[in-house]
Amino acid sequence: MRHEYRPPQRRSRLTRRGRLALFLGMLLALGAVVLIPLLWGGEEPEKPRQLVIPEGWRAPQVYAAVDRELKLPAGSTKATVATAALDLPAEAKGNPEGYLFPAAYPVTSKTTPATLLAHMVRTANQKLATRAVADGAKAHGMTPYQTATLASVVQAEADRRADMGKVARVVHNRLARSMPLQMDSTINYALNRSTVDTTLADTRIDSPFNSYERQGLPPTPIDSPGLEAMGAAVAPTPGDWLFFVIVEPGDTRFSTTYEEHKKHVADFNRIRAQAGSRAGQGGAAGK
Repeated sequence: MRHEYRPPQRRSRLTRRGRLALFLGMLLALGAVVLIPLLWGGEEPEKPRQLVIPEGWRAPQVYAAVDRELKLPAGSTKATVATAALDLPAEAKGNPEGYLFPAAYPVTSKTTPATLLAHMVRTANQKLATRAVADGAKAHGMTPYQTATLASVVQAEADRRADMGKVARVVHNRLARSMPLQMDSTINYALNRSTVDTTLADTRIDSPFNSYERQGLPPTPIDSPGLEAMGAAVAPTPGDWLFFVIVEPGDTRFSTTYEEHKKHVADFNRIRAQAGSRAGQGGAAGK
């Protein structure tokens, strides 16, 4: 029987340095297993919820919504405005009305009223600085604050987005003729209400927001306008309208003469009277 020569097998042994490296590697691996849960608290990252600010809301409505979302006492967000260092134009005099841009904002357990308000104001500034809005404002000789103010009136007055351009044109035409705007929305803002029923006594209130007696734009925005309203404010639909009235939802009628406008107001009153006979209520309104 033939025997093959087999060299003796040698068992590999770690050097002292190798044993130390292996030991340290095991410690690091074990540490990672223990440390990662500690870093994450054993839970998944917090998923933000959404706070939706609708177009046309006034500042008090936004403040109240933030208080509710963050589960804060009523008035907390409003009180924050004075110390929030918001990026507002000097014309605003610290009042963020018109700059609390309507959008959906992420909210977590770390969100504060100041961070939310700052986000809204920053977004409004970004929208006002978009090329279309900024260039349109310059063409009309309007500052961003004036744009926000005019857009807020458009937002409040237009029954639907398709009418925004025409409503903006009425505002521009009246401003060009030094005519009072005579917008019910500014009266509503002064009286802290929302209604289509404006009385003769309402139009005589002593307020800088009384656009029946005072010429020009209101001194501040009257709500939070969206991007469509901003666009309409600086690029109004061509036309020579000076009047409009929402006869009924979806039916806004624009007029160039007061005589034509009175006929449309008469239709509004007739339709409201018919509705009142059925529902027990009535009223009138017009521009």
